[in-house]
Formats: sequence, C-alpha cells, structure tokens
Amino acid sequence: MLGTDFRTGSPVWLDLGSPDIDRTAPFYEAVFGWRFTSAGPDAGGYGYFQKDGATVAAAGRLTEQGARPAWMTYFRADDVQAAAGTVTSAGGTVRVEPMTMGEASMAQFTDPQGAQFAVLRSGQGLQRTSQDDSLVWVELHTGDPEAAVGFYRRLFGWRCAEMTAPGMTYRVLSIAEGDQQEGSFGGVAPLQEGQEPRWVPYFAVEDTDATATAAGNNGGTVLMAPSDVPDVGRIAWLTDPAQAVFAVLKPNPRQTA
Repeated sequence: MLGTDFRTGSPVWLDLGSPDIDRTAPFYEAVFGWRFTSAGPDAGGYGYFQKDGATVAAAGRLTEQGARPAWMTYFRADDVQAAAGTVTSAGGTVRVEPMTMGEASMAQFTDPQGAQFAVLRSGQGLQRTSQDDSLVWVELHTGDPEAAVGFYRRLFGWRCAEMTAPGMTYRVLSIAEGDQQEGSFGGVAPLQEGQEPRWVPYFAVEDTDATATAAGNNGGTVLMAPSDVPDVGRIAWLTDPAQAVFAVLKPNPRQTA
C-alpha cells in the first residue's frame, strides 16, 4: 500500500480540479472530515485538504478550456523535462508543459489511450496515506491494459503482476525499487461499458456503506454501490457534486497489516 516515502514512480500528490471550490470543500468535509486551507492570496484559489492537520490532497479551480471536474494523480519524477520527452516519444501528449514552482517542478500529460496524469519533482508530498480518509490506491482504467503497462513501464520503470479478478485480468503495479508487494500502489483494469480512460483515486475509509450514504446525502452520486471484492475489501465508486469521480475502500484487515 501507499506510504509517504516517495520514490520514482510513486503517487506523490493528488489534486482536484473543481469549478466551485466553495461548494466542493464542504462536500469533502462532510464525507471525509477534511478541512480546506487556502494556499494564500496569490494561489488563485488553490489550497489543501487536511485531516488531523496532515495534508491528504489539494484542490484548485479549473482553468483549462473545456476541462471537466476530475481528480489528478501526480507521480514522482526525478527529471520532469525528461519525463515530458519520454511521454511524447511513447505516444502520449503534453497537456501542461514542464514548469518550476519554487524548488519543485511539474507537468501534466495524457497517455496514448486518453488517461490524464501528472508528474512532480519535489521534496514534499502528501503527508498522510493508507489511513482512513486518505489516499490508499490509484487505479487506471484503460482500453488496452497491456499497452498501457508498457507505456508507464517505459516512463517510470514500474513492475506489474497479473492476478485473476471477477471477469477480468487485473494488473497490480509496483514501483521499480524494493519489494514488489510492499511497493505496490495501484492497478490497471480494462474499461467497462460506458467508462472512459482515467486514473481513479481510492480513499481508505472505516465504513464504505456509511461513506457512500454521506456522499449521496451531500450532493454526490453513488456510481457503484458498496460491494465486496475478494481478498481486497469493500469498495464503492462515487462522485462529488461536480461529478468528479473517486472511489472508497475499506481494506481487508490483512491488507493494512
């Protein structure tokens, strides 16, 4: 599962593009108990979601023409400019050119099958993961899982292990360094009917059913009702009031040991 010892290819940051932060922040406060803190008067409305004083995500106003509300996963890169070159040469596109922000640098991309993601080089990242109400897993839904794994392996050096899941072959992703199981952080699943390619963040919760109910009661939508996944836990797919998609997971006890 995810930790905060970020290495190359680790999910290091997560932010939400929203058309209305003032409406979005109360939703996530009601669902996860997060508090939204502005990054300052010069941040253009960007700020941080915090739980018990630790940063668990961030959010900002949508600025791209035609952009839809969505969560963006950032993976750690040692060289953002080199990552942009690899993305382009491997068939992806650069959506936001590499930029420097103080001591950090970032860029945003679209992979060859249309899923959006970002990279970040920074000495800092999320301060809390794999605990209740924080990021625990990221999942890519794509039309050609094998090709997608090849693209990201070229970019980050990720390892991949296949496992059988109901009705599909699921691919578990791990960073290139260390123990493969301990370094796992996400997976790749084939697209289902009506889906579009995207990375979906999963947040750990104490009670999947209660969280889904809270989302529905506060203007969100339950896309997939709470259900049990063997050897994984109880999951649900939800949206916030602006239709940004995310998932929640109550892991099996051994998954958090």
